[in-house]
Amino acid sequence: MPQNSESELSAPPVPSFDPSSDEAADVVAETTPGGQAALSAGLVLVSTPIGNLGDMTPRAVAALRAADYVLCEDTRTSARLLQAFDIRARTYPLHDHNEEGRIPGLLAELRQGRRIAVISDAGMPVVSDPGFRLVRAALAEGLPVGAVPGANAATLALILSGLPPLPFLFQGFLPPRQAARCAELERLRAIERAGLAATTIWYEAPHRLGETLADMASVLGPRPAAVARELTKKFEEVRRGTLAELAAHYAQAQARGEITIVVGPPPEEATSAGDLDSMLRTALRQASLKDAVAAVAQASGVPRKAVYARALEISADNG
Repeated sequence: MPQNSESELSAPPVPSFDPSSDEAADVVAETTPGGQAALSAGLVLVSTPIGNLGDMTPRAVAALRAADYVLCEDTRTSARLLQAFDIRARTYPLHDHNEEGRIPGLLAELRQGRRIAVISDAGMPVVSDPGFRLVRAALAEGLPVGAVPGANAATLALILSGLPPLPFLFQGFLPPRQAARCAELERLRAIERAGLAATTIWYEAPHRLGETLADMASVLGPRPAAVARELTKKFEEVRRGTLAELAAHYAQAQARGEITIVVGPPPEEATSAGDLDSMLRTALRQASLKDAVAAVAQASGVPRKAVYARALEISADNG
């Protein structure tokens, strides 16, 4: 996920949290499925705010304070977050360029009973961020892995988009080059033609937003969509419209901040008059008028009244 900006650290103050309190003990005990015993040794994935510091949970604070050290996507970015909550754990970098090489040493630390927390710059680690290879390696050795849930830009954008929430498909980032990006979108279309349509979510860099939306409009065709920007921050914005409308807007307006794109599923193909008649004739041979109308209306998506009126015409023609 993109880094937090300095302005985000001026978010509203959060309630004080005493690590020595009974509340803190309960929080630590609940941090992983196995309770405090599981947290005393193992890997814990901790979600952090995507912009507003008020979204940092007490469980996340407790898990980071209990860790022997914290693996960060960018230690400079995470330092501001940890300082804001008086978390004094040692930090080490874990990113795409060093994750594979660090895994053997980290597994050795986990075997010795270390408590290691993993965070990303913002949001849930592993989701379009480093950490997956480490998690997979730890699980393969039977080492304990837990997680503290929290903010996530993809799901927040989905529920704010007004688009069908189920099923949905999160795709991370599209390729930055147009040819590869269009090829990826064509693969999505092929999946949809096979009957696996869903609302789809991507992250995108602000300087590529306009051209990405234009490619989506060209390859995917007319679709409702939404662009969510700076979620949970002061200048949060969710703009809704068709892909073509959004592409036209962002071709002129320079977007800033972290971007999430949500695209609705393709519109259902309209049932032709011939298809409807064929479906009705088959259904009427097997069921009563009422049951045939109900079955065909559900299968075709055509309004029940329209199906009923056509069924009466077919019945009259058949005598």
